[in-house]
Amino acid sequence: MATINDVARAAGVSPSTVSYVLSGRRPISAGTRERVQAAIAELGFHPHAGARALASSKTNVLALVVPLRTDVNVPVIMQFATAVVTASRVHNHDVLLLTKDEGTAGLERVAHSTMVDALIVMDVERDDVRLTALRTLKQPSVLIGLPEDPAGIACVDLDFEAAAAEALRHLAWHGHRRVALVGPSPAVYKRGTSYAERFLTGFTIASATLGLETMTHPCEPDREGVRACLADIDAQLPGVTALVVHNEEALRMVLEELQTAGRRVPADISVVAICPRDVALNMPLPLTSVDIPAHDVGGLAVETAMRLLDGRSIELVRLLPPTLVERKSSAPPATAAD
Repeated sequence: MATINDVARAAGVSPSTVSYVLSGRRPISAGTRERVQAAIAELGFHPHAGARALASSKTNVLALVVPLRTDVNVPVIMQFATAVVTASRVHNHDVLLLTKDEGTAGLERVAHSTMVDALIVMDVERDDVRLTALRTLKQPSVLIGLPEDPAGIACVDLDFEAAAAEALRHLAWHGHRRVALVGPSPAVYKRGTSYAERFLTGFTIASATLGLETMTHPCEPDREGVRACLADIDAQLPGVTALVVHNEEALRMVLEELQTAGRRVPADISVVAICPRDVALNMPLPLTSVDIPAHDVGGLAVETAMRLLDGRSIELVRLLPPTLVERKSSAPPATAAD
């Protein structure tokens, strides 16, 4: 395995010059830099991560904080994680995945050990207890989510309020007047999870603006929970003609329970899902959906972290506009079509 001394001999420079080329801590002439880089490529030299960190005060590692709770949809979360890892490699960074819910202690442990250059934090709550610690760390942080008070911390996410409004506008355009929201599990709302509350707010505001009769119902993502949710909706909103489903884990069971009850989608009831595109396409019926753009959000989080590390300016809050794609699960209600 090639060493820094081997690179120095091949390039005709001192080992310290090779180190300066790698770290960028001192100006090196273009000719010398090219010779060193050519020697590195020829010898296949890979600097030791620890030595590189000591030399440059950088680790080339980002922390991705994803507490994997029992009510978290792991496949969707992993789409975000994959996007972060992919984007990080473009910037020559690795990713340290932190999945244990340690609150502020875990963040401070990782930051104070100088293991990472920056942190990307998911599963953000309205009044997230981690914000105070994040604001005091020397490493920059980026939230995938939007707390009630994001002051001083970069945030990126889908605009969930706008996503709810887009779903209702689509259904209202088709003529639906009675629409129910099948939301995440009660535990997600109880924690004050940011995306769920923002979507609920957008749904409520858009309902009033469009003059719709609506109701919202949290849904446990199991068979019993889905049955109870649909039964409550029918009891509280008779004549409901459309569902907005913001619960990826319950989505397939919702469709199955509707089919079991003899309710055809979309002839008897329309369904609009809030989920990643592949989830919408892999259902028994391709679903009209508002895409959760995990790839775009994850990439934007990494790009924001890189800009912070480089001292470049950023927009502290970036919410991506929603995109609704109509497929086979939405149509005018039967009474409007007759």
